[in-house]
Amino acid sequence: MDHPLTEQTLPKFHKIHRSLLEEERTVERALLAALGEQRATFVGTPREGYDAMTSRTPLAGNVSVEAVDQNGVRGWWVRPDNAAADRAILFIHGGAYLLGSAKGYRGFASQIATRSRTAAFVLDYPLAPEHPFPAAYDAAVAALAWLRTQGVLQIALVGDSAGGGLALACLGEPVGASPTIASVAVFSPWTDLATTGASFHDPCTHDPIFQRAVITNAAAKYLGAANPMDGRASPLHAVPDTLPPLLIQVGTDELLLDDSTRYAAAAAAKGGEVQLEVYEGLHHVFQRCVEALPSARLAFDRAARFLSAHWS
Repeated sequence: MDHPLTEQTLPKFHKIHRSLLEEERTVERALLAALGEQRATFVGTPREGYDAMTSRTPLAGNVSVEAVDQNGVRGWWVRPDNAAADRAILFIHGGAYLLGSAKGYRGFASQIATRSRTAAFVLDYPLAPEHPFPAAYDAAVAALAWLRTQGVLQIALVGDSAGGGLALACLGEPVGASPTIASVAVFSPWTDLATTGASFHDPCTHDPIFQRAVITNAAAKYLGAANPMDGRASPLHAVPDTLPPLLIQVGTDELLLDDSTRYAAAAAAKGGEVQLEVYEGLHHVFQRCVEALPSARLAFDRAARFLSAHWS
């Protein structure tokens, strides 16, 4: 299926807008209807419901999975056959800091891991409100240091939604003994817990996944009394002067659209290499619908190519 696109290329800033064909709009409507039905009929806790949704992204073929609980770092390795031993993806999952698990995201991470032929460590970080800010950030930084002890010399940071925000927040941390961050790929990252983006407040934004109150409530539960402008929570407000190559993918039907576009613009203004891909008519983290949605497969393919192109 061909996807009409518009490209804008500036020095180190490459922006792509992908239009959605009518036949894929039909698929998208069916997916959203099924998601709504699942939410309405699921019996269980919100965390169980979120894991049930994320677990629907299938585990790719020819991968092995291994649980990790070592030196305070918890998560799952997702290893494709013949993955290089000295490089890895640190995958940080979404869920608005309240939901999500590494186990539930193994399928999602495997889609990137197999396409890039790189092992992915999917991090389990402590969730709010039991573990408020900066617990999730501290866990991500600790995971970077731990990966160095596992022989990983180069890392690619990958994450969706809140996990994408955490990945970008880690760029403000001195590298020290951590692996070299070769590149970053994030999907609909939540970069601004102060919710100052125009898309968040625009009454014309019709987000099929989020209501505004859901986002502001999640931010409040995670932040507690912390400053929402703190770069460890809202990396948009603390973009580092030096950045690794960065890929951001986002759908147009998102309250948090401007969290992606503003971060991309700020990173480009710092002189960073930035690729921003905006997918028309698609929802928050549409990539998880990889079986049904051609754009999800395309997005994963492009993300894997981006990561593979930036290993040294």
